[in-house]
Amino acid sequence: MARTALRHRVPLLTALAFSSLGSALAASAALDALSSRDAAGGLRAALSKGIDVAVAQLGTNNGFLNDPKVAIPLPSALEKVDRALSRVGMGGQADELKATMNHAAEKAVAQARPVFKQALQHMTVSDAKGILSGADDAGTQYFRRATSAQLTGKFKPIVAAETAKLGLTAKYNEYAGKAAQLGLLSSQDANLDDYVTAKALDGLFSRIADEEHAIRKDPLGQASSLIKKVFGSL
Repeated sequence: MARTALRHRVPLLTALAFSSLGSALAASAALDALSSRDAAGGLRAALSKGIDVAVAQLGTNNGFLNDPKVAIPLPSALEKVDRALSRVGMGGQADELKATMNHAAEKAVAQARPVFKQALQHMTVSDAKGILSGADDAGTQYFRRATSAQLTGKFKPIVAAETAKLGLTAKYNEYAGKAAQLGLLSSQDANLDDYVTAKALDGLFSRIADEEHAIRKDPLGQASSLIKKVFGSL
């Protein structure tokens, strides 16, 4: 009985395998049919659009605070401190710290566009074709690899200048340092400026990934004819 069922399933599994292979080959053929110039140009146009939208959304007043997906909270290990402050009537300080962290992130993100544009200029044709045939966030992952170090160096001084205005930075680092010593918090999160910088980058890349997904899902809905041509062929 089991052998009979297996015999019936083998042709089906084989057909599915060939179907998947056929789809992959068709996608590869469509990509190969594009000129290298079109492939690179279409990808640059799409990713440039994603950058512009992400920076415009997050690099504006309350860009982080008003977006639950990327709003920067206090690290989870410090939530007890937050609740303790609230019980003694000092919850406003925790709220002020959160607001400052998020405003610092938006100011930093507002300066990100030139770094991304430079990464786009250095993108090779091989990079472009690999991204086009890759996962839905392949372009975003390319940016992470190509820009994270430079963006971190650019963001951190901006974040530090904003958090320094608050006067609570030293208190944060004190609480967080103790939490890190107890193994409750990573060493990166134990420093306010490092924490905000990392979260700002995560939020920015998250928003770029959203835009990349939208373009891949509906290439024909894009204004650029080159984006339509390149992504519509995948």
